[in-house]
Amino acid sequence: MDMMTFTADTLVAFSPEILLAVGAMVLLMIGAFSEDGALGIVTGGAIALIVTALALVHIVPSDGLRLFGSAIVLDGFAKFLKTLTLIASAAAVVMSIDWMRSARMDRFEYPVLIVLATLGMMIMISAGDLIALYMGIELQSLALYVIASIQRDSTRSTEAGLKYFALGALSSGMLLYGCSLIYGFTGTVELAKIAALAGHGEASVGLVFGLVFLIAGLAFKVSAVPFHMWTPDVYEGAPTPVTAFFASAPKIAAMAVFVRAMISGFPAMTPEWQQIIVFVSIASMVLGAFAAIGQRNIKRLMAYSSIGHMGFALVGLAPGSESGVKGVIIYLTLYLAMTLGTFACILAMRRNDAPVEEIDDLAGLSRNNPLMAFILAMLLFSLAGIPPLAGFFAKFYVFFAAVEAGLYPLAVIGVVASVVGAYYYLRIVKIMYFDEPAPAFDKMSGELATVLGVSGIIVILYVVYPGPLVSAAAAAAKALF
Repeated sequence: MDMMTFTADTLVAFSPEILLAVGAMVLLMIGAFSEDGALGIVTGGAIALIVTALALVHIVPSDGLRLFGSAIVLDGFAKFLKTLTLIASAAAVVMSIDWMRSARMDRFEYPVLIVLATLGMMIMISAGDLIALYMGIELQSLALYVIASIQRDSTRSTEAGLKYFALGALSSGMLLYGCSLIYGFTGTVELAKIAALAGHGEASVGLVFGLVFLIAGLAFKVSAVPFHMWTPDVYEGAPTPVTAFFASAPKIAAMAVFVRAMISGFPAMTPEWQQIIVFVSIASMVLGAFAAIGQRNIKRLMAYSSIGHMGFALVGLAPGSESGVKGVIIYLTLYLAMTLGTFACILAMRRNDAPVEEIDDLAGLSRNNPLMAFILAMLLFSLAGIPPLAGFFAKFYVFFAAVEAGLYPLAVIGVVASVVGAYYYLRIVKIMYFDEPAPAFDKMSGELATVLGVSGIIVILYVVYPGPLVSAAAAAAKALF
C-alpha cells in the first residue's frame, strides 16, 4: 500500500470529516460538563456542524483525489451522495427538536451520536478500500445501535436497539468474512486493484464466495430481503424521529457504498453479482408490496415501504451500467424528499402532547387539517409512483436502465410490485379523505412544517424542472466509471 502522507492538501480535502469528528468531541464535552445538560446548545451545534460540513464538501477540491493510500476516494459520486446524507442528517436533527422538547428528553448524546453516525456514513461513501469501508460501516452502526435505544425508560425502544445490535453484529461478521476472503484471494484490499486482478481470467471460487458474503453484509445495511428482519421491529420500537433518521441518511450511505463496491471493485464479475442483485431486488420489491398491506401501524408500514424502495433502487444497480447508477442516484434523491416529508407528517400525529401511530388516527384529516392532508396525499401518491409526481420519474429511470440492459423480467416484476404497493398508499389517502374524522391533532411545530413544505414542493414540482437533478446525477455516475 502507498505510504500514508498527511500533507496540508490531504487535510484540506478531508476537512469535512475532520470537522465532524472534532466537533462531535467538543459537543460531547460541552454536554458532559454543563450543569443543565445544554441540550439546546448541543443540538444547535450539531446542526451547525452538519451544515458547515455540507458547505466544505462543495468547497474543497474533490476531483478524483485519493487520500491515505487510496483508502479514501473523493470524486463527483462521493460529493453528490455526501450532500444527500448531510441534508438527511441535518433534517433528522431539526425534526427531533419538537420531540425532545415534548418528551422532556434531556439527553445531549442524541445529536452528538447523529453527528458521529454521519461521519461514519461519509467515510463509507468515500471508501476506496475494504478496510475504510468496514471502518465507516462500524462507526455508523455503533452510533445507530445507541440511537435506536436512546429512550432507556421505554421497553420498545430498548428492545429495538437490542434487536438491531444483535442482527447488526451478525451482518458485520459476514461482511468482515467476505472482506477477508476477497483479500485472501486477491492479496489486496484496494477496490481499484481488486478490479484489475479480478479482470484477469476467470474469477476463483473463493473470490465469488467472498463477494457473496460482502453483498450479504451490505444488503443488511440497506435492509434488503432476506436481510430485512430487523427493519419493521426497529422502525416501530425506536422513537419516531430516530425512525425518520434510519429511513433516510443510513439508507442513502449504505446504497452508495453498495454501488461503489460493485462498480469500482468487481466490474469484471458483473455476471456473478448481477444474479444476486436481481434476486435481492425482486424479493425486496415483492415483500415490500405485499407485507405492508396488512399493517395498521404507520411506522411498520413505512418499514416495509422502505424495504420495497431499496428493492427499486437495486433495480438500477443490477445492470452495472452508467445509466443504471444515474437512475439509483436520482431514485435516492427523490426517495429522501418523499421519506422526510412523510415522517414530518407522522411526527405531527400528536394528541394531547402524546404521539399516535395507528393509520386509523389519520381518519378525516382532510377536514381537520386540509393542507397537511393534501401534502401527505401527494407524498403517498409519489411513493406509489403515480405520474406526474417525483416518485414516478424515480422509478422510470431505474426501470429504463434495466430494460436497456435486457433485464426485462426485473422491470416487469418491478412495475407489478409498484402497482400492488399503490394499494396501501391509496388506502391511507382514502382514510384521510373519506372516513369519519377522528379528533384533530395538536398544532404542527414550525420545524416539521418547514420540512413538510420543502418536501411537498420538491415532489409536486419536480416535473416542471427536472434538468438540474438529472444532469448532476449523470455527472456523479460518470465519475464512478
